[in-house]
Amino acid sequence: MVNSIPWLTVLWLTPVVGAVVISLLPPAQRALAKWVGVFFAVAVLAISVSLALRFDPAGAPYQFVESRQWIPDLGTSYTLGVDGVGLVLTLLTAVLVPLLIVAGWNDASDRQHGTQTYVALMLCVEAMVLVSFVALDVLLFYVFFEAMLIPMYFLIGRFGGAGRSQAALKFLLYNLLGGLVMLAAVVGLYVLTAREGTATLDFRNIVALAHETDPGIQKLLFVGFMFAFAVKAPLWPFHTWLPGVASAAKPVTAVLMMAVVDKLGTFGMLRYCLQLFPDASAYFRPLIIALAVISILYGAIVAIGQTDLMRLIAYTSISHFGFIVLGVFAMTSQGQAGATLYMVNHGVSTAALFLIAGFLVSRRGTSAIAAFGGVSKVAPVLAGTFLVAGVSALALPGLAPFISEFLVLIGAFTRYPVAAVLAATALVLSAIYVLWAYQRMMTGPLTDGNDRIHDLVRRERVVVAPLLALLLVLGIYPKPALDLINPAISHTLTTIGQHDPAPEVMAK
Repeated sequence: MVNSIPWLTVLWLTPVVGAVVISLLPPAQRALAKWVGVFFAVAVLAISVSLALRFDPAGAPYQFVESRQWIPDLGTSYTLGVDGVGLVLTLLTAVLVPLLIVAGWNDASDRQHGTQTYVALMLCVEAMVLVSFVALDVLLFYVFFEAMLIPMYFLIGRFGGAGRSQAALKFLLYNLLGGLVMLAAVVGLYVLTAREGTATLDFRNIVALAHETDPGIQKLLFVGFMFAFAVKAPLWPFHTWLPGVASAAKPVTAVLMMAVVDKLGTFGMLRYCLQLFPDASAYFRPLIIALAVISILYGAIVAIGQTDLMRLIAYTSISHFGFIVLGVFAMTSQGQAGATLYMVNHGVSTAALFLIAGFLVSRRGTSAIAAFGGVSKVAPVLAGTFLVAGVSALALPGLAPFISEFLVLIGAFTRYPVAAVLAATALVLSAIYVLWAYQRMMTGPLTDGNDRIHDLVRRERVVVAPLLALLLVLGIYPKPALDLINPAISHTLTTIGQHDPAPEVMAK
């Protein structure tokens, strides 16, 4: 699709301009800085919705394409384009960021220049995530995939709570290690295309050569990309940095991490690992399916034993990311469509659950589950919204995660029935950790010290209401999202030479 206006560039530059404007505001203009942040975040949402309305699911795989020379000697260019998968994740990002700015309205008010820096860093993260979702050049993707570590590091390390420095450092080191391994793979990819006589890092050109690559080299390059994405997602056993970040960072920062930034890991698996290295993806598929199942069960089991509310939610996310990876590497249309929809639904569900938990923790001054009890007596709306967000995490029918989890299990069962059955046991485990946490915190007699907890205020309800509404809408009518996703998934499966297994009919 040819456009006179480079809308994808406008999309990611809008939050950058917002960050610059906010940074130039005087220290005393804290309220103005927040409102400017909301304005630019809403502008990004408006642009994203406009792109979604103009996107043609039956059209070219990548639309709104724009390309400019960047580093000709390396065969790399500033090339952007969006498919259905990138578009729905762009919409998720655009919906969440303005809500997160409102949710963290008072998070940095006690620091000199804190408010301006806090909001500007959030907008910088949004810009870099958006570029990553729409980049069609491998080096361009890598640059922004790594660059977002810088604002995230400061959001965690400067604005977090107890243990923030250690958590920020661990986050940075893990992800830098993954990025360095991926950089080696990017260099190897360039050398490989140069040997073929077409030195390029254009994603689409490399995909066209993918099946001609030497199998041994393809496996090595696949491991380089997959390692970085497994750390980012995170996938067991590369997950250990996430619980510390979840408990040390501000709830808004943790949501930005788990609901938005970490999606680049699973997005990268679907976009880059599968399409650049189709044969290697099929070769490593059984191993990755096994790791996904372990993530699902491990995250759910460890979540049950948590005494800290924020760490509990973090471990549930590890379990959910396992479901997403299972769907991606099942390599079926239902599995990959479900995995993509799961990325969106998990983002909404986790944002709702983590933010409501954050509102509760800020009132009590602790995230220890044992400190709560009987909260529903003094804050019924808070308790009720926590329950809705919680049961969405256990994939209750009628709420958004159910559809995506159901599609993943169906897609996985057609190719890996044992893995699907094992993964399905997490449905029971998730009911245990969600309902047991709700019972201990919200029901029963009022625990000493909880009498000062008040219900959600108007600003908090403005944040929570759209998230719960999305959980209901996407749970009851996911068709608009799937209409965008399915053509992109069909293109991916065709590109990697995979087809849905034929249904088996049992003989009488």
